[in-house]
Amino acid sequence: MTSACASCPPTAAEDLLELIMRRYEKASTLITSNRPVEDWGKLLGDNAAVAAMLDRLLHHAHVVQFGPRSWRTKGAMELRSAESAG
Repeated sequence: MTSACASCPPTAAEDLLELIMRRYEKASTLITSNRPVEDWGKLLGDNAAVAAMLDRLLHHAHVVQFGPRSWRTKGAMELRSAESAG
């Protein structure tokens, strides 16, 4: 199966799974993404590898999810509002 990520190699999902498996229950791992996990299988081109990776990642995970608005965008808008008010 090929990856939907234009800059990712065809083995991206398997490579990431291997990395996660090596760290599983041995070390902390922090992952950030601007894409929902539901899209990862399509993006990496291997639903089975992504499902296995997420199984390990989410086993002891603390998931922090932010809203759709960027914190940088929100901060910039607040700054502009404060400048125009003052």
